Amino acid sequence: MNYLVVGLGNIGAEYASTRHNMGFMILDAWAQASNVVFESRRYGSVAECSYRGRKFILLKPSTYMNLSGNAVRYWMHKMNIPTERLIVICDDLNLPFGTVRMRMQGSDGGHNGLKDIEDALGSREYSRIRVGIGNDFKRGGQIDYVLGEMTEEQKETVKELSVRIISGIETFATGGPERAMNLLNAKNS
Repeated sequence: MNYLVVGLGNIGAEYASTRHNMGFMILDAWAQASNVVFESRRYGSVAECSYRGRKFILLKPSTYMNLSGNAVRYWMHKMNIPTERLIVICDDLNLPFGTVRMRMQGSDGGHNGLKDIEDALGSREYSRIRVGIGNDFKRGGQIDYVLGEMTEEQKETVKELSVRIISGIETFATGGPERAMNLLNAKNS
């Protein structure tokens, strides 16, 4: 059974360790842990890994954050993946840094990447994992904050979160969405 796991971010070295690239960072950690390499393909970089008979297609769209929908739609059709086996990972400035929330459906919450995916799919019925980046910025400073470089301490936190999120997605595929949400939505320890 195939799953499409999309990490949202922006391409380019200047964005590599910015808060907005949380989705890319999580997928990079997964690829590294699975000893697989991303290949440049249509609409993005793609890697594949397996766990207990499930195949995960990891996608980092090359369309920039606000146009992620085309890449998601293309890879869902190409790999014949229904929306119930789509998981999107993104940053969320409405959650404290390091907080993880998984939902099976919902609104875009003001996130332009999620909004574009919703528009492209014509549906909100797909799973998303929001990773909190906090909102420690002054009025009018949102763009600089979101596209700002993370601290070394925050980068270490992302490494720890990656392990938990990967485990949660594997649980989603093997034990179902409820178990995955219980694991991922638990309070940070």
